[in-house]
Amino acid sequence: MAHLAIEPSNFASKHTPSLWPPPTPRYRDHSGTPTLPHPTRHYAVTPLRLYANRPYHLHPRPGTVADIPARGDGVTTMPVRFPVRRRELRDELPLPVRLRRMDEERLRRYRENLEFYEGRQWLGRARRGERRLTFNYARAFADKITSYLLGGLAVQVEARDGDTGAGRERARAAERALRDVEATNFLAQLDFETELDCAVLGDAAYKVTWDPAEAMVRVTAPDVQGLFAWRVPDDPARLVAVASQYSVEDAAPVVTLHSTGAGGSLPATTVTEYWTADTFELWRGEQRERHEVNPYGFIPYVLFPNVREPKQAWGSSDIPALVESSRELNRAYSQLSQILELSGNPIAVLEGVTGADDIAVEPGAVWEVPERARAYLLDLLQGGGVALHKDYIDLIYRTLHDLGESPRTAFGSNPQGLSGIALNTELDPLAKKVERKRLIRTSVYERRAMLILRLLAKYAGLDIEGLRAVAHWGPVLPIDRSRQVADERSLVEAGIQSRRTAAGHLGSDDPDAEWARVQEEGGFARGSIA
Repeated sequence: MAHLAIEPSNFASKHTPSLWPPPTPRYRDHSGTPTLPHPTRHYAVTPLRLYANRPYHLHPRPGTVADIPARGDGVTTMPVRFPVRRRELRDELPLPVRLRRMDEERLRRYRENLEFYEGRQWLGRARRGERRLTFNYARAFADKITSYLLGGLAVQVEARDGDTGAGRERARAAERALRDVEATNFLAQLDFETELDCAVLGDAAYKVTWDPAEAMVRVTAPDVQGLFAWRVPDDPARLVAVASQYSVEDAAPVVTLHSTGAGGSLPATTVTEYWTADTFELWRGEQRERHEVNPYGFIPYVLFPNVREPKQAWGSSDIPALVESSRELNRAYSQLSQILELSGNPIAVLEGVTGADDIAVEPGAVWEVPERARAYLLDLLQGGGVALHKDYIDLIYRTLHDLGESPRTAFGSNPQGLSGIALNTELDPLAKKVERKRLIRTSVYERRAMLILRLLAKYAGLDIEGLRAVAHWGPVLPIDRSRQVADERSLVEAGIQSRRTAAGHLGSDDPDAEWARVQEEGGFARGSIA
């Protein structure tokens, strides 16, 4: 119990609630000597309901409810009970309700980036008669970088004892199983959609689970706008828990294990999953339906950023760098379009005319004007005005490509006929951007493959002892195919790399199966010749 003494002259005897805020109270110890508050304790004066003509209380923390009994020496002593903090009150709310109040800034960025990508790029409401053209270069840039990013992706399985027959056989069996999962889940299409979503929002995720009804691995990409993550404080890449909130059309009957009993602000169609490495919870609305041991033994999510910002858990989108240039380009195009339209429908200017009663605006009309009056058409294109607008648009256009790190050559424009080293130099900004993203994606697709293999080992009996997934990427920039094949062949013949690695570099998803087909066709050819 902490005690503070305050002089009653600063309280309700001299002030009323309408005179808020009151002067700062003077502190006194029990001997009557003025003193300062405790040096290590924070004090604040906040308004409170009026108790016995006391419009406010002095307390160590906001939210304290204190009783102030009077003493005979004219000094009021305040025994302070430490308050229930707001954070503790929030923790008493159901998990689905708490999620609605988390990461508001991150979710706001997601919404803004998505709206800009979808073409809602003008600020405010349009004025009457205002022309607003939208040329959605943000969508074009995001689609383009995603196409370059996923070129030639192949995930292979290697064994630590790959120099033995048993190790090679385990790796082949695991890779065949991995290819089956990729085919049944249409991962090629899912990967493109997820990477595009990641480039727009700034983050993305994969979820890997086991479907007992179909006896197969399910790979999905949940909407990152409904995902919330708790991480190790000094290592944002390590997940402690993940919550996923989404809506379903028809809610199943609720079997309640825990209920808040009040509120009901969330409908039963709102489903919340909460995963840790040890437990799993399923909520419908504000009621917890299931609470059980995590059947997998790991969190079945792979969360990853588009481009990681230093010391930040969540990533950054490709959209913000294009916002200002895109808006200015839209404005400049709209302005030039209106000028050209007015030039095609010229404005008649009458000088020295005081009235317009007899002036008809129609084809073939004849006007009678005073002797010294003059009539002419306003030429908005004189003096090279359009050229100035065009030069300004070209300048904005260049800025847009520079900030987007995607030169015009990446969109197929090559007026200089560049090739070879010159073309690679022109596209180098795009290549560097793709390489930065691939540094993150390599671990993402390798971890997703290992989660798939772990589920197959648990539920299908697949032997994955000593196996690891390795992601291979194709070249970012256009290259001479025959030159690449010659280089890979030279490395294989020199014993520097294996045929399997060379096939992966050349874009083969399943080198072992391809090599088996080559041997089969070779044996058939030899038999037919004999």
